[in-house]
Parts: sequence; structure tokens; C-alpha cells
Amino acid sequence: MSDTMSALQVKSFDAPDERRAPEKTNLDLNHLGEYTIGRMTMEPGWAWSECIKPVVHTDSCRLLHIGYCVAGTLETVLDDGTRATIKAGDSYLIPPGHDAHVVGDEAFVGIEFASAAQYGVPAR
Repeated sequence: MSDTMSALQVKSFDAPDERRAPEKTNLDLNHLGEYTIGRMTMEPGWAWSECIKPVVHTDSCRLLHIGYCVAGTLETVLDDGTRATIKAGDSYLIPPGHDAHVVGDEAFVGIEFASAAQYGVPAR
């Protein structure tokens, strides 16, 4: 176990280590040793293809998302056409190669356990 894994750490999203704010998006990040946990808030009208694609410059989202939906609804479409609707109370795994958009007039809030550190970062 690494030193960062053996130390007790508690951090609040009220004062995150890092914040990013692409269009219609708020991402709060807490870095806990080798891990990063993110709280993603996407406003009504948010769509990956309109708000994040211009930042990362890929045809679809190339990240793996593992998380838990706290509020709102997100419609996700994989590159092969497979669709899923994520709602409050749902745990989710979204593989690389997808688009998504917020459904309705409530913000989508998700807690992300994979790839939060890379989200909204321009592709190299």
C-alpha cells in the first residue's frame, strides 16, 4: 500500500481541490492520493457534443465514466447506437465512445470515480 493510500483523508466538495467550468458544466475535483473523485453538474440544455467536444476535440467522449447519479437525468448514446437513461439513484458505467445530454429542466449531478481528472481536458 502506498503512503498516500495509508493516510486518512477527508475532503469536501464545498472547497474542492480544483474546479473546471466548460460551458454549462461545473466539475469539482478532490484529489485523494492516487485517486480523483469528481462531482459533475451539467445544466439543463447541456450536451457533450455542444459543451465538451469543442474543448477536447474528439468525435465522441473517449473516457470511461463510473459514477453515481445524485440528481437529474442524463441520456447517453454509445457510438454503436446503444442508449441508456441515467436517473437519480442510479450507479453507472459508461464506456469510451459516447455522447450524452441532460434531459428535462433539472441539472444532472453525478459523482465520478473514474476519469474525473481527465474530464474536460483538451486531447493531446
